[in-house]
Amino acid sequence: MKPNVVRCALFSLVATVAVMTGQAQAQVQAWPDKPVTFIVPFAAGGGTDAFARPLAAQLDTQLGKRVLIENRAGAGGTVGASAAAKAAADGYTFFMGAAHHAIAPSLYPNLDYNIEKDFIAVALIARPPQVVVVNPDKVAAKTLAEFIAYAKANPGKLNYGSAGAGTTHHLAGELFKILTKTTIQHVPYRGAGPAMQDLIAGHVPVVFDGLGSSAAPIRAGQLRALAVAAPKRVPAFPDLPTAAEAGLEGYEVSTWYGLFAPKNTPPDIVQRMIKELQTAMQTPAIKEAWERNGSDVPDGTGPAFASMVSAEVERWRKVVTEANVKLD
Repeated sequence: MKPNVVRCALFSLVATVAVMTGQAQAQVQAWPDKPVTFIVPFAAGGGTDAFARPLAAQLDTQLGKRVLIENRAGAGGTVGASAAAKAAADGYTFFMGAAHHAIAPSLYPNLDYNIEKDFIAVALIARPPQVVVVNPDKVAAKTLAEFIAYAKANPGKLNYGSAGAGTTHHLAGELFKILTKTTIQHVPYRGAGPAMQDLIAGHVPVVFDGLGSSAAPIRAGQLRALAVAAPKRVPAFPDLPTAAEAGLEGYEVSTWYGLFAPKNTPPDIVQRMIKELQTAMQTPAIKEAWERNGSDVPDGTGPAFASMVSAEVERWRKVVTEANVKLD
């Protein structure tokens, strides 16, 4: 090839790269120029909503564009996750995943997405502990010890609700049964919201819930909290004992919520979202909402959050195997 032809080809390549780079920069600078959607894979009113909606409202203000919540419930959160994995990777769709999505690979062998490979881990959002909550009109027990004694004396007569098969609510219930040697039947719902509604209505007597969705009805006196499944008491509920303090050693279960983007989302947009999230998480409104819902303001973005997700997938795989958990 002649030198002048080579030079022309090189100039053409450089010009093309420059144009593409300029287009990418312009795309990031313009982002967002329309509403952004957060897919929440559970019904409205659950623990995920308790954190996603205040965060979306704060980002509305920061970004100057609406951040919309789209609830897509079903199959322990996997229906919404599947939809998010297939969404356009243009920076306008994000996914509010949860600890449930680290459990799902061990329980659903035919998932059409991979939480580690089909998403970019953006940031850890919240980390509330689980809590044992009962309907005070259906359960006479005032303490965890009294509840365990009643369950042992009445095997198979109690049901517990969950946000769905394979969720942390489900696993928390199964772990409780193993540790207490009790028989309580599992009733899966399409999210924590519907489970909470039935618990408050008295259709199910107990739920091993995340504080995000149960904090408000506990304060309102609609539910009675017996213990928090955490190593220490939660500041928002200082009088609520830990499970260990209530006599049940080894019962520690927490959930987490995190923001993901479909793979191939432009890295600059992901980094912009991370910066916006870091700003949002330090605002008084978010700090107060998180404390009210029993969560700290966690720190974990990008690769650090991705590593945590991978560790959680492995951790829950061991729990599912050891507990021999099966889908109902």
